[in-house]
Amino acid sequence: MTEFTTRPEILGTFGVVTSTHWIASAVGMSILEKGGNAFDAAVATGFVLQIVEPHLCGPGGDMPAIFYSKKKDNVEVICAQGPAPAGATIEHYTSEGLAMIPGDGLLATVIPGAFDGWMLMLRDYGTMSVRDVLEPAIYYAENGHPVLARVSATIKGLAGFFEKEWPTSYATWLPGGTAPEPLSNFKNPVLAETWKRVVAEAEAKSGRENQIEAARDAFYRGFVAEAIDAYVRTAEVMDASGSRHRGVLTAQDMASWQATVEAPQTYDYHDWTVAKTPAWGQGPVLLQSLALLKGFDLSSMDPSGADFVHVVVEAMKLAYADREVYYGDPDFAQIPTEYLLSEGYNAERRKLIGGQASLDLRPGRVPGYDHQLDLTMAMLGEVSGKGAVYEPTMSHLTEKRGDTVHIDVIDRWGNMVSTTPSGGWLQSSPIVPGLGFALNSRAQMFWLKPGLPTSLEPGKRPRTTLTPSLALHQGRPTLVFGTPGGDQQDQWQLPFFLRYVHHKKNLQAAIDMPLFHTTHFPGSFYPRTREPGNIMVESNVGPEVLAELRRRGHQVTVADPWSVGRLTAARRDVDGLMRAAATPRLMQAYAVGR
Repeated sequence: MTEFTTRPEILGTFGVVTSTHWIASAVGMSILEKGGNAFDAAVATGFVLQIVEPHLCGPGGDMPAIFYSKKKDNVEVICAQGPAPAGATIEHYTSEGLAMIPGDGLLATVIPGAFDGWMLMLRDYGTMSVRDVLEPAIYYAENGHPVLARVSATIKGLAGFFEKEWPTSYATWLPGGTAPEPLSNFKNPVLAETWKRVVAEAEAKSGRENQIEAARDAFYRGFVAEAIDAYVRTAEVMDASGSRHRGVLTAQDMASWQATVEAPQTYDYHDWTVAKTPAWGQGPVLLQSLALLKGFDLSSMDPSGADFVHVVVEAMKLAYADREVYYGDPDFAQIPTEYLLSEGYNAERRKLIGGQASLDLRPGRVPGYDHQLDLTMAMLGEVSGKGAVYEPTMSHLTEKRGDTVHIDVIDRWGNMVSTTPSGGWLQSSPIVPGLGFALNSRAQMFWLKPGLPTSLEPGKRPRTTLTPSLALHQGRPTLVFGTPGGDQQDQWQLPFFLRYVHHKKNLQAAIDMPLFHTTHFPGSFYPRTREPGNIMVESNVGPEVLAELRRRGHQVTVADPWSVGRLTAARRDVDGLMRAAATPRLMQAYAVGR
């Protein structure tokens, strides 16, 4: 086979940081060098990513994190996925003439979760102050940063729409009526002032934890929530439905919600244990895929060959079909995760993986869930039209859709963080006056049909696509990894992990190998369409592999080399040596260590 990497891993014994932007990665490393731990570094990095990658995440977005605390000697999850507001009912949305929640605008908004998640992480696991972790973001918002070419293109593509429909976004992203050019210095002084005021209100209190609580109050029960409430109550804005709508988010919704710490969902695969978010996120699809693939001799397969790609894709089709029927907020529905991961269930499902590509959506039948299965499949049958649901930050795709960022951090003490912040993109909804940031559009992942785990309901979390990963080797927390990419996140993480486990590649080599994914199942984002049998494969698998995949019935879309996926990963060895790697795709993600 052809080897696709010449780049070594980044090594360190002091700490390692990976993220999807070089400035943010450097900020995280600087926090470690100042004596902060992995949690402090993750928080500071997350806030900087909101500034330098505003087309991928923002302060009004959301954030799940999976992490290992050396002090607690435990793997946990922070759920900073905000739920639907009290006014977000199916009856209200359908009365607005909607059959599906649009992918942008104010009706697509749930409670912003990221800020509370970062503050929870800082308070309970970090060591630094609110000022320490916000100062880098304030600096880059106030003094400017080099604009990514993709940010410039996104703003230019939306300039006319912003000017006509979202004037607050026009004023923020096209100051003076001109979109920023690539690598020009861009500032967001209004957001800088927002964070300065949060710091000032925090420092009116004494003591680190009291200051963090004051910052949370400023955002969720103070001036930030008040500004959001005042705007949403009166603004009617254009969205993807083609009509103007008013939102339902209120200050009371924000005041009554807090991020939570939860136990992860895990699965044992050979001598590894993989930990993911519970089924309020899509994370268990990776675990289900592993449960299916455990019955195949992947080690004997060429990791870029047709056998490997075919078997992995067919397993993912089955896992994602189950996601559509069974996943949702466990606080509102019984989720049969243990059954979906059981050996008996997967032994039967494994028999469906044959030599030819399936063009059918084939969820499994779980005892006691027949009505839910039938209801879901009937509803999905009503979704019409074709539209590829791809990762929107790749070179072959539109600039007008938001996406996600990812961070991995390991420190000298052995703390490990994997987090995938998202939402609140500059494309998601108008800038809230006086705050300098937009709200999220995560509610588009709800359905407006009652009776499903993912039906819209006040207080319910949308089934997010955000899915960071942590893996233990022989019981020892060892590896954190992840990627942006919507529905493709676990699809790109899976071949990376399999190649790392079965083919003994180093982190960088496993990341650099050709990637692939399928759009066979319904997408999580508006307009929720699917492309039966379609797979996208980087062309550097070679023409023979592409031809064989087509022979097996796959509808193959060929992507350019180095154009799919934005993986990063970090590992801590038994002796304390740390390794990190980041994809060269887009020349945007970085790994740093010392």
